[in-house]
Amino acid sequence: MPTECSAERFDFGLVGRREVVGSFDGGAITSDAGALLLGTTDRAIGLVDRLAACFTDYRKPELIEHRVATLVGQRVFGIALGYEDLNDHDELRRDPVMAVLAGKLEAGRANCAPVAGKSTLNRLELSRETATRYHKIAADPNAIESLFVTLFLEAHQTLPEEIILDIDATDDPLHGHQEGRFFHGYYDCYCYLPLYVFCGRHLLAAKLRPANIDAAAGAVQEIARIVTQIRARWPHTRIILRADSGFAREALMGWCEANAVDYIFGLARNARLKGTIAAELGEAQQESQQTGKPARRFKDFTWSTLKSWSRERRVIAKAEWTRGEENPRFIVTTLTTGDGRHLYEDIYCARGEMENRIKECQIDLFADRTSTATMAANQLRLWFASMAYVLVDGTRRLALQATDLADATCGTIRRKLFKIGALVTISVRRIRFAMASGCPYKASFAAAHHVLRATLDTG
Repeated sequence: MPTECSAERFDFGLVGRREVVGSFDGGAITSDAGALLLGTTDRAIGLVDRLAACFTDYRKPELIEHRVATLVGQRVFGIALGYEDLNDHDELRRDPVMAVLAGKLEAGRANCAPVAGKSTLNRLELSRETATRYHKIAADPNAIESLFVTLFLEAHQTLPEEIILDIDATDDPLHGHQEGRFFHGYYDCYCYLPLYVFCGRHLLAAKLRPANIDAAAGAVQEIARIVTQIRARWPHTRIILRADSGFAREALMGWCEANAVDYIFGLARNARLKGTIAAELGEAQQESQQTGKPARRFKDFTWSTLKSWSRERRVIAKAEWTRGEENPRFIVTTLTTGDGRHLYEDIYCARGEMENRIKECQIDLFADRTSTATMAANQLRLWFASMAYVLVDGTRRLALQATDLADATCGTIRRKLFKIGALVTISVRRIRFAMASGCPYKASFAAAHHVLRATLDTG
């Protein structure tokens, strides 16, 4: 595996009477040896090969160096390791870890690296649904969307009695003139408005949308697609949909009621709603003033809007007085069991955890790196980042539950477990990664490897 090394020397002063110098001439050394765990996770859940199967390659096999599976894997692994920029791959294509993850130690042609550079990967990102003369790799959006749900279903060894799907929109700020950009007044920037669906830590959907729409636009179609796929495998599992007030729309609530999907949504407050809890707010105010602490009351009642709702629905109000002022909140739900306090505090408020998952996707896995010109290419970037999240989360779920990284974020897992320096030696019989002896997380690495190997052996 040839490498290109720079002989430039860097001086860092003296230690005792010895010069401290450095240069990029170490040869087959990697800073990402922990990514071998990602490769094992991929073999356990079969992510990369199935994602690659969502693309059709119309290139002539005899003229290509890198298969679609190599390109897709390189992109997903690269994002998981913190390399969101395609330019990074002009050097990474010679990294021994990337070659091992691709299962390809040497290029078939002279002057080629084992894996692809930025230009070839860029052609992958510019894939369209229908191949053209200049874009010969075609992506199947429906197959990619379906794969997220398939991976979620396969992550469960036993059939769950109940699941809660969280749906939310978030901002994806734009800094260029990308197709579909729009100035959003609430977020005070030009942005996209992607739609996410999670079940716990499992990512089921990441849909890129322009920002000149309602937050709930397209939610019925996304939830219908996901629920249909889930029920094909789990016909008797109870499904609850949870979201903030931006999704308390007649179309979505009506679809849920017609399709036996329960929901619990936030409900935007107004003067009529506040008027129904005037007495409870007064009691909370009095208690708060007496105790000097926040106080809250709950009220359960049926409610309908004047025009937009087709029927009355159960509404739960939280009448709270805190920091010297009122703080009323409302939720609407089809759930018939459980008192108002339990449904609000224990069920509805738990949706806040989804925001942490979105932050992982955007901050740790670069899901907001939507800087190409077209919506289609940016959607593909979002899916690659989302699949990187699924892969890292798969490592967390399968291999880290008995370690101190069981609840770590994707960024923390990358820093502590994947970013391990190693000297790589290749012989006829073995590819050996001599990892840094001083790595402080080698016990967690060993535990993760043991679990993943056992998963492969029993799978």
